[in-house]
This record gives sequence, C-alpha cells and structure tokens, in this order.
Amino acid sequence: MSTTPLPRFTPRRALGRTGFTATAVGIGDLADRTVPREELVATLARALDAGLNVIDTAPGYEDGLSEEVVGEALRGRREGVFVIDKVDELDAPVAPQVEASLRRLGLPSVDLFALHAVKSLAQWEELARPGGALAQLEACVAKGQARFKGISCHHPDALVAAVRSGRCDVVMFPLGPFVDARYVEQVLPLARAHGVGVVSFKTFGAGKLLGDTEGYGRPLQARPRGKVGSGGAAPGTPLLPHLSVAECVRYTLTLEPDVMLMGMGFPNEQDAALHAASAFQPLDAAGMRAVRERAHAAIQGKGAVWWNPPSPDVAAG
Repeated sequence: MSTTPLPRFTPRRALGRTGFTATAVGIGDLADRTVPREELVATLARALDAGLNVIDTAPGYEDGLSEEVVGEALRGRREGVFVIDKVDELDAPVAPQVEASLRRLGLPSVDLFALHAVKSLAQWEELARPGGALAQLEACVAKGQARFKGISCHHPDALVAAVRSGRCDVVMFPLGPFVDARYVEQVLPLARAHGVGVVSFKTFGAGKLLGDTEGYGRPLQARPRGKVGSGGAAPGTPLLPHLSVAECVRYTLTLEPDVMLMGMGFPNEQDAALHAASAFQPLDAAGMRAVRERAHAAIQGKGAVWWNPPSPDVAAG
C-alpha cells in the first residue's frame, strides 16, 4: 500500500436534483480477483479517507466481487456516501437482481440503481414501456431499496430520450478526450437543463488513451511496430501515441460532469488520478482541441470503441 499522502477532496457540486452534494471525482470499479480481497478493501477505504463520496459498482464487475468489496469497505462509514449499483440483465426481472445485489453489498438499500449499458434508442424504448425494466425499477425505489433511478448508456439518442422522459434522476455516460461529440454537445447540456445528475466514465478510454491496450489492460492483438532494446523504454512504457493521466483528467473535469468516475484499483493509480484532479485547472478551447487531436491519434489501432454508437458518419470527440 502506497504511503503517499492523498489530497483531501470536499463535496462541491449538486448531483442533479438528488439533493446530494458530490465530490468532483468518484470511485469507479476496482474489483480484481488477482488481488487479495483485503487489499481491494484497503484501497477503497483509502479513497474514502481522501474524502471521495461517490462509489460505483455492479454485479457484473468480477461476478459480484466488486459489490462485496464495496459493502465491506462501507461497514461503519455508510453515512455521507452515495452508492451506485446497476441492473445488468435488462431483459430479466429486475426485483431479484436488486435483491441479490443488496445481499452482496450487505446493505438494505443504495442511493441509485441504474439500468446498465443501454445500447440504443430502441432498447431504451423497450425498457421504458409499461411494465418494462424501468417500471420494475421504479417499484424497487417505491419499496425503499434505492432512493433514485437512472441509466448508464452508450448511445446519445437513448440518453436524450431518457432525460426528456423525466423518469431518470441520474444518467451515466462517457465523457473524456475521445467520445462521440453528441455526449458533450447534446446530452450534457440537456441533463443540466432538466436537473438530471451526470456521472461520467471513460475518462481514460478504458485505458486505451494511456497505453498499448485494447482496453482494461488487455494486450493488443497486433503488437505495435517498433523495437525496444536494453536502453529503450521501461517495462510498460507505451510505444504508441498516448496521453497522460493528468491530461485526461484535466480535459474531462473541464467539461464539468457532476461526478467523474475513475477506476483506481491500485494505490499508485489513485496517486496519479487524485493528484491530477487536485491540481485541476480548466483548459481553454485551444487546449481542449489539442487534447482531442492527440486522443484521436492515441486511440488508433487499439480495437473497438464500444462506448461510442456504431455510427461511422459521426465523428468522435
């Protein structure tokens, strides 16, 4: 465990109409079955000690391990923390999924349940139909199993419809140096205008913007061209174009989501991410454009960009 002191974060922005004042940075998924459970819990506790007050989890993150770690880390310190969990199976009954998640967390309720990874406008319309998954989730909220409801989503059109429906308290979607421009130009201002909370993810493009990976640490199927000898790059140094943690964090915070989620599964990742957030100064328009251009180069050759809709006629970022 790193002994580097972390900066202290304080709540700064209302999370939509929820009445909760959130820190600029939230704690994303940190489950990893290759790491001892007690280390995962300690890493999460370290982020809470730094003042972060939003935690995101889901049953599909390492088959429930993430929820179990979150629940363990929150024992004795649940108050003042906004806990987000997800409904992963959108075509299955919602209530049993909610109940299973709460059992793994060891909590009677969470602050927000979100329908997870909505991929299209058509899927949103199916979820929002009478008796659909959203109505079932509303029934769980009415029972006190969550205070609020929303969606996480990978399609701007679905997000626009969800915000306009008035049925979502929070929407979760990609914001960062390489995302479909409609997330920034359409969804973000619409959510603000409707008082819907915005929780962002993909600050680092699933890691693609930081290194030579197809995402989440998976190696590239085709190795980057180039040769590293004994005097070359250190192990893990990217060979392909990439951005720094600080650039990605600064860009995303300049967009001003209510909360920017970041996966911080290891203390050294926390150090880099939280020190960058603490030192944040907004970029001007030229700076934002320069980061987008570098991100476009950094994403090339690293596989599918699944957080953008499959629309070849729509430019990213």
